[in-house]
Amino acid sequence: MHTIKHIISAYGKWVWGLLAPLGAWGVFAIAAVDAAFMGLPMDPIVAGYIYKDPHGFLLYVLLAASGSASGSIVLYVIGYTGGEMLLRKRLSPERFQKIHASFEKHQFWALMFPAMLPPPTPFKAVVLAAAAFEMSFLRFLLAIFAGRFVRFSILGLLTLRFGPKVVEIGGRVIARDFKWVLVALAVGLLVWLLWRRQAAKKSAAKQSAAGTEDPKLRSEEQLPGD
Repeated sequence: MHTIKHIISAYGKWVWGLLAPLGAWGVFAIAAVDAAFMGLPMDPIVAGYIYKDPHGFLLYVLLAASGSASGSIVLYVIGYTGGEMLLRKRLSPERFQKIHASFEKHQFWALMFPAMLPPPTPFKAVVLAAAAFEMSFLRFLLAIFAGRFVRFSILGLLTLRFGPKVVEIGGRVIARDFKWVLVALAVGLLVWLLWRRQAAKKSAAKQSAAGTEDPKLRSEEQLPGD
């Protein structure tokens, strides 16, 4: 156990040593590498930057979200050029069809929602799927940016409130109750979508009522052109 802790500590120091010369742009760089190639400890790094410099909270969140979106371009190219075959090899037919149906119905949300979630969410597989199913490039970038922005904003707020230890505590909770975390987030997203749809219906009804409230006036305006 002592050896493992020593290795983790040495790895953390090595990562911070690489990022130090980059300043705030270190967040962007490591987020891009994390999204494009290999999973890196993004949450502790972002939390560390925010904890050391609370006034840079919004800057670090924006850089982390932008880095994730930029790095995902690599996976977009891979997925767009041959991602469907890759996914069919790695996923069961049932899982593949489920992901495909999800993207057909709610393309933007099917990518943004996983982008909000911390590990162990298989986010890279979802990114490959989005590209393989030919999601618009701009919508692809916007969905990832929006999802990561929400994720790192929540992480930052928790860090400011409870300190960087919140990452370790949250990791244990998620590892133990990942299924219930997903359920809670899904319910929250569903409630928000229903509220948004209801608001859109009310707005459309008001516009329709405004357009029909004075039919006599409309008919009079049409007389000269009859």
